[in-house]
Amino acid sequence: MTGLDDFLDELVADADAVFLFSPGKSDYETMAEDEETIVVGPENDVEAESFVELPLEFEDLRDRVRFGVEGAVENGHVDEDAELVCLAGVFDEDADTVTRVRADEFEKSGVYDLFANSRAEPSVIRDVLEVAVELGKKGQKGKPVGALFVVGDAGKVMNKSRPLSYNPFEKSHVHVGDPIVNVMLKEFSRLDGAFVISDSGKIVSAYRYLEPSAEGVDIPKGLGARHMAAGAITRDTNAIAIVLSESDGLVRAFKAGELILELDPEAY
Repeated sequence: MTGLDDFLDELVADADAVFLFSPGKSDYETMAEDEETIVVGPENDVEAESFVELPLEFEDLRDRVRFGVEGAVENGHVDEDAELVCLAGVFDEDADTVTRVRADEFEKSGVYDLFANSRAEPSVIRDVLEVAVELGKKGQKGKPVGALFVVGDAGKVMNKSRPLSYNPFEKSHVHVGDPIVNVMLKEFSRLDGAFVISDSGKIVSAYRYLEPSAEGVDIPKGLGARHMAAGAITRDTNAIAIVLSESDGLVRAFKAGELILELDPEAY
């Protein structure tokens, strides 16, 4: 095993920091004794001094590493040119995979910024994404559907939109994430208009027609009116928008007028 040991030693040699993805306490304590260690996971169960919250599953290791690196750089845990060793569980919960990357190897995707620096709570954004993804997988009665969710800065969004029909949530106090509410959202998605959701996840309205000008909004070719409206409303407010495309079935997120996240529900 000497050759393998030498290879692993060379892999971690001169690294500026080690990233541990959802480690056990003993793994963290062992690694943190000798190395600068950043923990990336849904919870800081090991009480690490340097921690990046992981709000999504990110089954793909590259996406997981990208999010962790963006978060670590954003929070000043590592420099933009740092050499990093990442330990993660791909086939099991325990660490079984090691990879070495430079922090500047990834172009900034905006995914971390979407969750950490939006007005809406990260858990609300995650819940809305999950509704969109599930709707993208199942559709309505087996048929593909499109949907638009505008999350955060609800007062300003309401001022820049108008109703297309009676608002079924006008006098309610329900929140996204509740299983019953999620079923309602999927049912109402069959009709036109956007859902407006507050920073805390309260469903403010359905069936809203967004009215901000699309002039100057640059979205990829082939995307339609929902995506244009999503780009425009996020340019003119502090909301983010999550769109399920009826044509290609992909889920996309917009912030500050730009497309910053694209997910395939079938691969999520």
